[in-house]
Amino acid sequence: MKKNWSQQVTENSDALDLESGVFTFQDPKQIARSLKLSAEQSQRRKSDPFRSAMSMLTFYINRAGHNLPQERIEILEQAKDELRVLFGRPRKGVSRH
Repeated sequence: MKKNWSQQVTENSDALDLESGVFTFQDPKQIARSLKLSAEQSQRRKSDPFRSAMSMLTFYINRAGHNLPQERIEILEQAKDELRVLFGRPRKGVSRH
């Protein structure tokens, strides 16, 4: 069976070596921790670890999102907030003031 190019990118990213099944984890914090670790350990990424991790998560949501149940999308969106927390960035919609 032929894989979609987006699945190939997710599985064989040149920027990050992702933990197997990271986007299927049920805990948003676990997803965020795994992405953070992958981004920090990568020697091939082109931007800072936060951007690399967030880009990979956003890419997955945008490319796979139309095939995912709403509950799964919500978990992945929560993982974005957890990723922001892990990198000391404000949560979405929270001002720095």
